[in-house]
Amino acid sequence: MSSAGDARSPLPRNVKALAAVSFLTDVSSEMIYPLLPVFLTTVLGAGAGAVGTIEGIAESTAALLKLASGWWSDRVRRKPLVLFGYGLAAVARPLMAMAGSAGQVLAVRMADRVGKGVRSSPRDALIADVVETSQRGRAFGVHRAADNAGAVLGPLIAWALLQRYSMPVRTVMWWAAVPGALAVVVIAVWVREGAREGARSAAAKPMRAAAKPMLAPPQTISGEFWRYLAVLLLFTLGNSSDAFLLLRATQLGVPVAWIPVLWACLSVVKSASSIPGGTLSDRVGRKPLIIGGWIVYSIVYILLAKANAAWQLWALFAVYGVYFGLTEGVEKAMVADLVPAERRGAAYGWYNFTVGLGALPASVLFGVVWERWGAAAAFQMGAVIAALAAVAMLLVVREPNDRPIARLSSRSR
Repeated sequence: MSSAGDARSPLPRNVKALAAVSFLTDVSSEMIYPLLPVFLTTVLGAGAGAVGTIEGIAESTAALLKLASGWWSDRVRRKPLVLFGYGLAAVARPLMAMAGSAGQVLAVRMADRVGKGVRSSPRDALIADVVETSQRGRAFGVHRAADNAGAVLGPLIAWALLQRYSMPVRTVMWWAAVPGALAVVVIAVWVREGAREGARSAAAKPMRAAAKPMLAPPQTISGEFWRYLAVLLLFTLGNSSDAFLLLRATQLGVPVAWIPVLWACLSVVKSASSIPGGTLSDRVGRKPLIIGGWIVYSIVYILLAKANAAWQLWALFAVYGVYFGLTEGVEKAMVADLVPAERRGAAYGWYNFTVGLGALPASVLFGVVWERWGAAAAFQMGAVIAALAAVAMLLVVREPNDRPIARLSSRSR
């Protein structure tokens, strides 16, 4: 492992392997996800409220499992949980092609999200286990960049299959099984259980001697971490499913066949901005990046409320991608900054649980507001909540004083 002060050292094998896994998994999922709102509303006849309810229930199911799997991964090997989670999703996801009702779509989405719930917290802990503090933002940035690169390729493949080969939507969904299966192979062959910075040897005996409660004792996870999660929950309440952005695109005249391309453009920006965002957070701190990202989110939602032409959606989707680059990997890096190594799995479980906990009310509320008062009112609501969360992050959360930050001068060493 590299020295703590050398932020430019090569990243460990696990980071690269798990980045490849996320790339392949997102190729698979993003062949389906951009088409799902259209599939629900045009093929199956569901409304915006149903879209919000399905996405909210699915994400909240995943959130509960992320909490449990993160806690459990502190006590057992993390890799089997990661392998099972990705394997379950790879099997379940293509079954969307067989759905004949909104209820069946919900069942498949829940199975897919169960897989995500089982794998996410152990995977994040596996990454944090093998990188130094000074590389943490970059490592999570690389992982998010690979994930988002898959989200570029997946919609483009879907677009080619729809446009070039005139395949039905259901057939495109079946083809999504291929990259999902490859992701499982990569985990089985290349991912290794990571050392936990001595935490395993220090914590193993007491863990075996007596089962610890699921809730971490107050003295092991700081109050700062819980304040951080409280602010994240506030933001999440205004962060509804991105399925509504795709519905907004179709509402403003983007053709169905071009929806995957629009989604791919968003993912290009997400991927391109994730590594710079994560690396910058290693130098200047996590808070400025998170606050900046939430402000970008708020501005984009205000403009989405006012948009009245399809071309405006293309520009706004590109700017929206910057929000992800500034926050996705950085939020996860900050989790590791705020908790002891032996509690990382549980901490990522709480983080993912908090984000998912807000998903159901956020998406259901957004869908209800959309149906009763229109899309503009729903997006304005999201913008206001995001702005309030940015203020709360500024005033309520402090970064740890003992976190080493790679200085700009390290470039000249």
